[in-house]
Amino acid sequence: MDPKLSVVIPVYNEKATIDEILRRVQETQVRKEIIVVDDYSTDGTREMLEKMAALQAKGDVVATAFDGDDPVELRDVRFLFQVQNQGKGAALRRGFAEATGDIVLVQDADLEYDPRDYPKLLEPILDGRADVVYGSRFLGGPQRVHYFWHYVANRVLTLLSDIFTNLKLTDMETCYKVFRKEVLQEIQIRSDRFGFEPEITAKIAKGSWRIYEVPITYAGRTYEEGKKITWKDGVQALWCIIRFRISD
Repeated sequence: MDPKLSVVIPVYNEKATIDEILRRVQETQVRKEIIVVDDYSTDGTREMLEKMAALQAKGDVVATAFDGDDPVELRDVRFLFQVQNQGKGAALRRGFAEATGDIVLVQDADLEYDPRDYPKLLEPILDGRADVVYGSRFLGGPQRVHYFWHYVANRVLTLLSDIFTNLKLTDMETCYKVFRKEVLQEIQIRSDRFGFEPEITAKIAKGSWRIYEVPITYAGRTYEEGKKITWKDGVQALWCIIRFRISD
């Protein structure tokens, strides 16, 4: 078997990192498609992606990088553009609907998560042991150190999610979530923003899918470097943990 991987990348205002994340994903040695969903960026990211899409439409296979580094390969990349800003959950919902791969992986565009972790993320699914894999930042992988209260909030939200779902996850809020396509075909995502994380976790738990966690590396950003999640998103996540335990 040679399964195809769909890498779904939601993008919002990532002008400084979009070239590099596309290079890193392209470097991974796996048969794949890359689905970039721009969530109506306003910092120039959208225009960069539109230029790449235009070059691709003309038949070009590479694009000159805007960051001045190596060119960006355009092979197997699909560019999707939201007509208004709706949030990460909405961008992922669209990307999942467009995915054609046997396995679907969520990749943030901000360089906090390293595509070199793909082999360990895919292994439990490729071995037939798992339907879903979470990449955990708390199982021993190297990580940049900062923001103690973010760590506390992540652990508290994960604990509450585990209580409501009866799962034993260590990192519910991780970006790296990998699914067999059959899992996503049976789940309807309703959250438009960061509520996606607790919602998908709750719905996976209800479906009794086989879930694995693997350790990953993590290079978290500061707010000065572009980090976007705030305490308001934590409150929303708390509400979603409760909401999706008792309803769909």
